[in-house]
Amino acid sequence: MGNTTSCCVSSSPKIRRNAHSRLEPYHPEPELPRDDTGGNLQHISDRENIDDPNMEYNPSDHPRASTIFLSKSQTDVREKRKSLYINHLTHISESKHMAAPLRRKYSSCSTIFLDDSTVSQPNLKYTIKCVALAIYYHIKNRDVDGRMLLDIFDEKLHPLSKSEVPLDYDKHDPEQKQIYRFVRTLFSAAQLTAECAIVTLVYLERLLTYAEIDICPANWKRIVLGAILLASKVWDDQAVWNVDYCQILKDITVEDMNELERQFLELLQFNINVPSSVYAKYYFDLRSLSEANNLSFPLEPLSREKAQKLEAISRLCDDQYKDLTKAAKKRSVSADNLMVVRWSPAIIS
Repeated sequence: MGNTTSCCVSSSPKIRRNAHSRLEPYHPEPELPRDDTGGNLQHISDRENIDDPNMEYNPSDHPRASTIFLSKSQTDVREKRKSLYINHLTHISESKHMAAPLRRKYSSCSTIFLDDSTVSQPNLKYTIKCVALAIYYHIKNRDVDGRMLLDIFDEKLHPLSKSEVPLDYDKHDPEQKQIYRFVRTLFSAAQLTAECAIVTLVYLERLLTYAEIDICPANWKRIVLGAILLASKVWDDQAVWNVDYCQILKDITVEDMNELERQFLELLQFNINVPSSVYAKYYFDLRSLSEANNLSFPLEPLSREKAQKLEAISRLCDDQYKDLTKAAKKRSVSADNLMVVRWSPAIIS
């Protein structure tokens, strides 16, 4: 109690006690420079680049960005058009007096030709063909800049069959028919839908963009398998289990499928969302790719039953639009134009 010294030191800078317990006059401490106080630190919104400008060019996330497979196919499409034009001129010069058969069906006043593929219900067979064609252009026109090859997708390290992988397995590009047979086998065995094929292509391009890798002869099968595996689980209500794919691909193990799925998700940064606008963009770009490569969807004449069904759907949509218009007018009408008869209850005493 009587000691003049204490083991406790006051934390307040304003009040300090000396040996005689007298108050010293307060002298404010000099201000620290801005660099020492951390006042020059950036705001968290400036340090964390939330809106990455590079993501705007990612077609699997933004509907306005052009799809990668369509841009990669442009070079080959121009060459095909040139060769077709030259062959067409040659054919005309050789058979001027012969009637050339019509290869394409055109609608007329009496007959309307439509295909059975829509954005909500695509044609399964031709959608798989278009997806296989898009993968083919990815492999053929890939960027040869020495990008890394991830081990999980390397078919030499993780073969899909017990047959020996050839030494030049990474040298020869697969044909479109080979890719189509591989995708069609998985879709037919797992009973997947055409919408799942479109989502598969979205995940494939998202993987190539996020992981900064290229699809090549050495890894295309396992990349496609991982994209199909993930798309089937996200899109279909009754997803196919990993063990089911082991029944389709007899020589692959469940542990390998689980590891493939896990690393695929990590490379996608667990972004498995596919907006409806992105889905519609991929669907119509696949149709453009099919038309540019003479892979048109089958056309059938519009029957009376289909015409009646379309008319009923259009009437239903028209009625719904009218109801929405009426509701909007009721909400936005001006108070000056309101002439409502109000009824007041009579009080009988």
